[in-house]
Amino acid sequence: QVHLVESGGGTVQAGDSLYLSCTGDDERTLATRAMGWFRQASGKEREFVAAFNWLGSVQRIADSVDGRFIVHRDRNTLDLQMHNLKPEDTAVYYCAAAGLPRRFTINGDDYHYWGQGTQVTVSS
Repeated sequence: QVHLVESGGGTVQAGDSLYLSCTGDDERTLATRAMGWFRQASGKEREFVAAFNWLGSVQRIADSVDGRFIVHRDRNTLDLQMHNLKPEDTAVYYCAAAGLPRRFTINGDDYHYWGQGTQVTVSS
């Protein structure tokens, strides 16, 4: 069982930056799993934000945050740098790891391990 722990959420003003970090405790398993960030705003469905493959060589960023968010992976850690935040970025952000090895996907249903989530609130 992989446990993922997120940190770094908070409340900021529009235009500010925040840095989220996620660490998993099973480096051996995560070495073969894609890792990603997803978010869910109140009353809305879960949304893909960014993901990296298991090698840390291929990444995907959602169009809604491309150019503002930067994702970085180093083995069992996945960081998310969020710049020029907007009120619509307000959500609970979740770190996740894929359920199947060596499969790169941005579909949240393919992710089996989830962190507890961290709240990001952006005020206008």
